Amino acid sequence: MSPIDHRQTRRSYQRASLRRADLALDPFEQLADWLKDAESEPDATAMVLATADAKGRPSARAVLLKHVDDRGLCWYSDGRSLKGRQLAENPMAALLFYWAGLERQIRVEGYVERLPSTDADEYFRSRPRGSQLAAAASEQSSPVKNREALEQRLERVQLRHPHGDVRRPETWGGYRLVPDTFEFWQGRDNRLHDRFQYRLQYETWEIQRLMP
Repeated sequence: MSPIDHRQTRRSYQRASLRRADLALDPFEQLADWLKDAESEPDATAMVLATADAKGRPSARAVLLKHVDDRGLCWYSDGRSLKGRQLAENPMAALLFYWAGLERQIRVEGYVERLPSTDADEYFRSRPRGSQLAAAASEQSSPVKNREALEQRLERVQLRHPHGDVRRPETWGGYRLVPDTFEFWQGRDNRLHDRFQYRLQYETWEIQRLMP
């Protein structure tokens, strides 16, 4: 292949600044503020979820934030997926939001727990029928011969459920990352970015500025 060289690819971050005085005392409030600011951004609730297996081999993928409660940030997925298997082995994980238009990112770290089945049932019932069928047809992250084989699996599920909602697969459920660390990053000119970290210390969030 031809060499790929992006050493001269750059952008300037000049949209805004971030000061200690701008920050909420509670990182969940700061998260809510920035999520609201990002509502007009494409895929505003998309977040990269990084997990690792018991041997420390990492993987990352984008998932969608579905709700935030007083314990953490929640999403839904198939427990048979790679992320589900890794979280079963090693429940520590990290999340990353990045909004290019706002020149902002948020990092969140902590441990992950499963949501109650009642939460998963409620959310699954709220999904479009097509999404319900796809979740029931797919054994997420497992190999499949080709697209035709995948569509045949979907057709079989449709035949079993010709009308109404589809029952939630037992392996499909919700996850919650319970944070102990947040970092809010605002891009600045000349790469002298503003970074503030919240760390949970004995039930109190301590805030400190980090060097870029």
